[in-house]
Amino acid sequence: MFTISGLYRHPIKGFTPEPLRSAALSIDGFFPFDRLYALEVGPSGFTAEDPQFLSKMKFAVLARFAAVARLKTRYDEIAETFRIEDEDGSVEVFDLTQPAARASLARHVENVLAAHEDYDPVRFPLKLLETRVDHHRFTDSAKGFVSLLNLNSLNDLGLKIGRDLDPLRLRANVWMKGLPPFVDHDWVGKTIKLGNDGPELEALKPIVRCVATHVNPETAARDVDLVAALFEHYGHRDCGIYCRVIREGTVRVDDIGHVM
Repeated sequence: MFTISGLYRHPIKGFTPEPLRSAALSIDGFFPFDRLYALEVGPSGFTAEDPQFLSKMKFAVLARFAAVARLKTRYDEIAETFRIEDEDGSVEVFDLTQPAARASLARHVENVLAAHEDYDPVRFPLKLLETRVDHHRFTDSAKGFVSLLNLNSLNDLGLKIGRDLDPLRLRANVWMKGLPPFVDHDWVGKTIKLGNDGPELEALKPIVRCVATHVNPETAARDVDLVAALFEHYGHRDCGIYCRVIREGTVRVDDIGHVM
């Protein structure tokens, strides 16, 4: 058994994780409002009519630009607006229903990247992409429907390398506490129930971690090689699991979960 200690969505791929108190999961669906949008860095080959899985490196994400973490963002799904707070505290709100506002959002992020990264907005202009079809989101894996993170796995790694590691580095949807480190990697093929009358998930595969986890979400600095640390101490680069929803329901923070 374990306790669900956090729920997070990431409406624009790579940008600020947003905490939730509950989330309604549907069969074969993605985590609600998660990775609906992405900022394309130059032409990626994406087509809205036939969206396909693409490498994260085609987008403005932490694996490519640590400066993305300098922006604190929030999505309003009712108004369909995106709020960006810069490091100086200035705030702009962009109406994602309007093409001109989408272009302004892209130019805003370009300015931040150009100031802090080796980035040329003329050669690689940003463009906000959107996906709304049921079978596609801008996930890091074609199996990335819902991602679960065992907090004690990260805590154990932190003890081994002598520093605290913020779970927000790993950008998971569901945080679990009260489990032995990395025990969830043995759940592949098993059913996970979230809450007494909540959704059921099939565990698909461990999540292979990348250089995005090196970025401190508060400082935007690459301050730890988490991928190398995982391999050094455990012999793999995995932390967390991807799952598929097989029974619909609502999951809530503080719900109790278990493997069936």
